[in-house]
Amino acid sequence: MTDQSDDAPNEILAAAREVTEQGEAAAKALADKAKSWPLAIGIAAGIGSAAIAGAVLYASRDKKRK
Repeated sequence: MTDQSDDAPNEILAAAREVTEQGEAAAKALADKAKSWPLAIGIAAGIGSAAIAGAVLYASRDKKRK
């Protein structure tokens, strides 16, 4: 028999608990990152639209200067 008490977990249980905590932290970080995507998409669409508008204005200007 062993003299281990329930308060002192062995190496395997400690490693399993650590992996579980890391997984939960990674899931939380992923959820936080997913919440910021709509903002990033909106910013990217705004910048892209401005770039296209600028290119159209540049292309449609008079090419001949006097």
